[in-house]
Amino acid sequence: MKLHEPQSAGVLPDSVPAQRREGRASEGAIRGLEAVLAEVPLLQGLAPEYLALMAGCASNVRFDAGEYVYREGECAERFYVIRHGRVALDVFVPQRGPTTIQTVERGEMLGWSWLVPPYRWVFDARALELTRAIAMDGPCLRKKCEEDPRLGYELMRRIAQVFAERLQATRLQLLDVYSCHVGSQ
Repeated sequence: MKLHEPQSAGVLPDSVPAQRREGRASEGAIRGLEAVLAEVPLLQGLAPEYLALMAGCASNVRFDAGEYVYREGECAERFYVIRHGRVALDVFVPQRGPTTIQTVERGEMLGWSWLVPPYRWVFDARALELTRAIAMDGPCLRKKCEEDPRLGYELMRRIAQVFAERLQATRLQLLDVYSCHVGSQ
């Protein structure tokens, strides 16, 4: 993952450890991220004060094609809003290897494990092409939600809709996979 200083600066060198590359956004950069967040379908209609709170937890990131955004079992400390590119969600299937169960694209949220203890990723996420995203710091956002339960409710209500859509899509894909196997026996 290559991190950017939010909005106003360029890419920091790869030699700088990721922990140091994740600086807090400047006030001007936060205002720029607020505008970007306001255009995300998941967040459209969210009160401006909530967008401002969320922007304080946000940074721009970039992943090259083939690069893993996260791996199953790793600590889940952020989620992503895809701005450009596509990311495959993969699960390991014995005797088949990694299997893509879903593809996340522009405008969609990637990752929910930051929200649910024990805060570990349950899938691999791999960039299929150059992907740019907004990374939201999970612990930062959880703290803001605890401090303002209305923000927490608004986010949970919206994220629950994403859960429901993804669960339905996975269910349909599993029906398709199993119907292929039943027909071939």
